Amino acid sequence: MDPEISSLAQGAGATLVTLMVTDAWERAREGVTRIWRHVQPERADSVAAELEVSREDVLAAHAADDRQSMDELRAQWQGRLRRLLVAHPEAAEELRRLLDAIDPASAGAAPTVTQHATASGQARVYQAGRDQHSTER
Repeated sequence: MDPEISSLAQGAGATLVTLMVTDAWERAREGVTRIWRHVQPERADSVAAELEVSREDVLAAHAADDRQSMDELRAQWQGRLRRLLVAHPEAAEELRRLLDAIDPASAGAAPTVTQHATASGQARVYQAGRDQHSTER
């Protein structure tokens, strides 16, 4: 197994499931379906239907804060994408382009960071969204 294909499938599956609860979902669904239509046209309609069912599952899991179900759905799509790429390695470049177009984080943009902290008494909290340098004396 090519480690690059495995890594691409892993990232794409996680991104796809994450995007199922965002405004970018329609573009992601259309893009993934288009890839299947290019390399396995006989399966494209069933994959599109499976994407919609997965989205409903993701929305329910997200609302219930069900991390286990979210992890299972990510693994499911990672496996499907990996199998597609193993059978059709020529689809890897198209998948990369799709990810770059729909997920700014995959294109190298800085991710959004949200932090929460609570300190009491003599406690100190140090938080950083990226690099942090501290020189206390």
